[in-house]
Amino acid sequence: MLTDSLPILLVASAAAFGLAMLSAVAGFGGGVLLLPVFTALFGLRVAVPMLTLTQLSSNGSRAWLNRRELRWPLIGWFALGAVPCAVAGGVLLTHAPLSPLKRLLGVFLIGVVLWRRLKPYPRKPTDPVFAAVGAASGLGSALLGSVGPLTAPFFLAYGLTRAAYIGTEAVSALTMHLTKIATYGAGDLLTRQVVLYGIALTPATLLGAWSGTKIIGRISDHLFVLLVELGLLAAGALFLIGL
Repeated sequence: MLTDSLPILLVASAAAFGLAMLSAVAGFGGGVLLLPVFTALFGLRVAVPMLTLTQLSSNGSRAWLNRRELRWPLIGWFALGAVPCAVAGGVLLTHAPLSPLKRLLGVFLIGVVLWRRLKPYPRKPTDPVFAAVGAASGLGSALLGSVGPLTAPFFLAYGLTRAAYIGTEAVSALTMHLTKIATYGAGDLLTRQVVLYGIALTPATLLGAWSGTKIIGRISDHLFVLLVELGLLAAGALFLIGL
């Protein structure tokens, strides 16, 4: 199958490499931007579980590369909300109307950037707040493949930057992706095609994540936050126009 679809695989690999590198620099964004690419190539119902497999390797590599800066209490609270909601979202995937949800998320993401500009020094969220963040992320991620930008404002407001932000966000996302894979498998969404393409795209994803870590150490905290906010705006615009 992969030999017959080599051109598609090459396009998907190039996209996975570039957007994994973006995720390694900004901490998110690759999954959001990969979703329209995978949807165009494979269709939405295949794209979402395939994206989850791709993100598994991407987030796993970012977690390992930034393992010394992880904030485990936040990860625990996030998982508390994310795991059950990811199961619920995975079950709903085959029937849920995705377009209205994507547009609502787009409005939210753009609104977050505006709010950060109007209130550049928000109050630091407490650790338990991340259970609610995880719940919203788990449900949205299972339905849309990736909602990484949803978590960014909360991790930034907590004061995490660079390796601490990227690594902590990556491990938090892994709790969702592992839960989603189990749920998709139980719901017959994890087909042979999805698994084979997910495996084939792993090398490009890992290489992109590694390349991104070589960039992140060369930028300032101010530029880092600016990149995250630009990513939020881009992701919000993509969701609003229905991609």
